[in-house]
Amino acid sequence: MIKHAMLSVYLLVDLVLANFYKILSLVNTKRRMSIRKLPNSTAVYFLALVSMFIFCFAGIGIIPAIIAYIVALKSEKVYRLSPAQFNNFGTIRKGKIIAIIGIVLTLIIISVAIWTLITIGWDAWSDEFVRKWNEGLESSGAY
Repeated sequence: MIKHAMLSVYLLVDLVLANFYKILSLVNTKRRMSIRKLPNSTAVYFLALVSMFIFCFAGIGIIPAIIAYIVALKSEKVYRLSPAQFNNFGTIRKGKIIAIIGIVLTLIIISVAIWTLITIGWDAWSDEFVRKWNEGLESSGAY
């Protein structure tokens, strides 16, 4: 009789513990599902990095930098509505900072180019380019 009672208690404890772990895992799953990534965080970071690598190519680095900055601002608005739901705000912040740096560097390159064109003129600039181009061709033996 005592064996049956002990077995019943053991089975009851085993059943309670098994359900407890299932309920606990469901609660943790719901908690993990409620925390998610901000939209476009990877795109912001990628575009900002692209702008940093191409800022010196005739000012085209400003295009991805501005896009990254605008998308980062939109993602920040989403984050401010419910900050507890998102876990990657740092990526958006880093992307925004890199985009600002890309914009500044591109503007510096564009202003240096404009200043150079204003001070020495297009003819002197293009003549110097052609002279360097021809020197390069002669030194490589392709000319």
